[in-house]
Amino acid sequence: MSAETPAVPGRDEHYLRVLRRHFRAWRGARPFWAGLFVILGGLPIAYFPYANLQIGHLTLAMSTTAGAGSLIIGVLLVVLGVSLWFQKHVRTFAGVAAILLALVSIPVSNLGGFLIGFLFALVGGAMAVAWAPGVPPEPQPAQEATVKQDGAPEGVVPAQADPVDEPNDLSGTSPANGANGRHSAG
Repeated sequence: MSAETPAVPGRDEHYLRVLRRHFRAWRGARPFWAGLFVILGGLPIAYFPYANLQIGHLTLAMSTTAGAGSLIIGVLLVVLGVSLWFQKHVRTFAGVAAILLALVSIPVSNLGGFLIGFLFALVGGAMAVAWAPGVPPEPQPAQEATVKQDGAPEGVVPAQADPVDEPNDLSGTSPANGANGRHSAG
């Protein structure tokens, strides 16, 4: 292969570039960041009630009587975050459930993982509810410039066309379908 020949995408590219492109396409087709935030919210909620902080010879145990409850909430948040990645059609349910679990984690697990897990889970749940799948752009067919009998390209209205002959019925228009909104009431 010479230096002048371009690399064929997908075949002659470095495998890391191909993996990165595939990951970006996968990430763009689902609420990836919402799932990541929900997972990051579940980890401190599940961890802090079982953590022991050692300062020299002093051990500070942060465990509470609701340690099992906070472990369940943290594991459920991680499962909801993973389900947002791999089952994007459950995004509304998973987002609402993440918000509710984040709110329940405040009294159950050390103020929702010292507010870190609470905020991550709350923001991730809100992002999951707000996410909408994108519509892929339709490929536009290339129009060929054909010339009519009179010499003007096709699709071009001649200057002598009378605008009075065009219908002026705007009863079916609304701002949603491109009208200016003057006739959208009623």
